[in-house]
Amino acid sequence: MIVDDNALNRKVFENVIGHNYFFESASDGLEAIELLKSNEYDIILMDIQMPKLDGISCLKIIKEEEITDIPVIAISAYSNQGDREYFLSTGFDDFIAKPVKPKDLLEAIHFHLNQNKTRINIPEKEKEIDVDINESVIQQLLKYHSLDNIKSVYKDFLEEAENLTEEIKILAEFNKFEEIGEKLHILKGNSGTLGVNMMYKVTALFEKKIKNSTTEELNDDIEQLKSSLSKFKQLVENDKIFIKYE
Repeated sequence: MIVDDNALNRKVFENVIGHNYFFESASDGLEAIELLKSNEYDIILMDIQMPKLDGISCLKIIKEEEITDIPVIAISAYSNQGDREYFLSTGFDDFIAKPVKPKDLLEAIHFHLNQNKTRINIPEKEKEIDVDINESVIQQLLKYHSLDNIKSVYKDFLEEAENLTEEIKILAEFNKFEEIGEKLHILKGNSGTLGVNMMYKVTALFEKKIKNSTTEELNDDIEQLKSSLSKFKQLVENDKIFIKYE
């Protein structure tokens, strides 16, 4: 079961694991609990930050009510060793940091579904380098789904990024820094997962600065975000990302 409030995240995970596994998806913890009560699953991929019921609270209910004892993997943007240890201490069986690499996701699933707990190693053909698009992400995704489906994922992200950028521009007019940070968090996670490096770098720095931003800095950061979005849009609309895979 995939549990994530972000539709694009769910779609990426579904594309990655759909080639090898059957799955169902839930958009929040409450929906996940209802599905768990009426269906049987082998493993849960649980996002941490969700509305209605977050991942940690959802896991607590699952354990207290003894709904299931299957492995539950935490997925979150928190990535340092202390955060990992915290999630494991709350009862999660494993932890995957966002942005999620398809390789890491498949290795973790295989490890927890395999009874003898042998961790496989899925080789990556290409290491991430300082380019606009991390092509190793596309190569990994193409192993598990068609090119048309992968194109659809990137077009969905472009639409989401345009909408979020517009929302950030409006929020900036009222200096709503906390809400801007929430939008940036979504953009950072999804751009990182899809290897859209030019947007990931901008949003990661923007999010880091947002709590202490001045109005002048905010406008500069928005211009950089718009520039990276425009560059990504050209790559998608001109099909430059995928032309070598046609």
